[in-house]
Amino acid sequence: MIRWPVAKTAPLILLPSYIKMDHDYRQAVSLVAQADQLVNQATSASDIELGDTKVTQAQEHLDGLPVWFLGYYPTAYCGFVGCRWQFTLDEFETARSEIGRMEAVVFQERNAQNLMQEGTLAVEEAQQAFQTAQSGADRATALTTWQRGMDKLNEIPPETLAGRQSATKLEAYERDYQQVTGNVAGGDRSNTLVDAAKAFAYQAAIAGQNPPHPAATWERAAGLWETAIARLNEIPVQDPGYGQAQVLLAKYEANLGIIQENAAREETSAQALDSAIEKNTRMLAQNLEDMERNQIASLMQDIINDLENVQPGTTSYSRASDLLKSANQKLAQLK
Repeated sequence: MIRWPVAKTAPLILLPSYIKMDHDYRQAVSLVAQADQLVNQATSASDIELGDTKVTQAQEHLDGLPVWFLGYYPTAYCGFVGCRWQFTLDEFETARSEIGRMEAVVFQERNAQNLMQEGTLAVEEAQQAFQTAQSGADRATALTTWQRGMDKLNEIPPETLAGRQSATKLEAYERDYQQVTGNVAGGDRSNTLVDAAKAFAYQAAIAGQNPPHPAATWERAAGLWETAIARLNEIPVQDPGYGQAQVLLAKYEANLGIIQENAAREETSAQALDSAIEKNTRMLAQNLEDMERNQIASLMQDIINDLENVQPGTTSYSRASDLLKSANQKLAQLK
């Protein structure tokens, strides 16, 4: 009510307010456009920060425009400076709404950037801690921290700039995590199987101590070595403990071969002794007085041949040696 009469009679009095309104209008239009580009088309965190500054400045200039200014054209002033005040009430409200929305976007982007920084830092520290870990507990702690860091990255809204930037990082972190945990699991599996194999090998070694032993004892020891070997064969090539398992496997297979040879020698010797005893028993059951010396000598030679097949280092060897000595004496008497 006051400005209209003044504008008609003494427009120069209103010149300072015209200049300020023109300045606020031009700055508001420019800053809203700049803020929109920086916030909604951001390519880096610095764009978000600069966009936040532009949003604040645009808000200040919009607040400097009075509502009655909308659609008002001071003819004298605008004819002199060529102003173009074309805001309508709807456009003014749209600009204010856009600024409010961009303020929310900036707030969300900042939170997203903080999450990305926290998650990235946690994962990188966990990776370094895992590489320098000296124990299984330390490795487990590092993996837990690693997972927590990735959880933070997963919390970032995918529509944000940080969400788009962290997606590539997260993919790489998860791939490395899966590989590391696979190696850890493989290492634990290898250690378990190696420990089991060593336990069976220890019992097998005890069973084979202080020979000679009956064939049944050698067979039991062989079974223990076979079980130890089977445990080592369960370790896949990709496991960290595969190399150690192969070294033990070569040793255990060599030991199994020795045990199997001892078992075979024991069994063959026992059979030869039994055969000699059986032949000697049959010979004694006959009436030797009715037999010729050559026949008796032939029988004795068969018994001696069996006894000579009894190998040293077997449970049958001591008795076979005594019988062999006696049989040779008797054969010598017959000759």
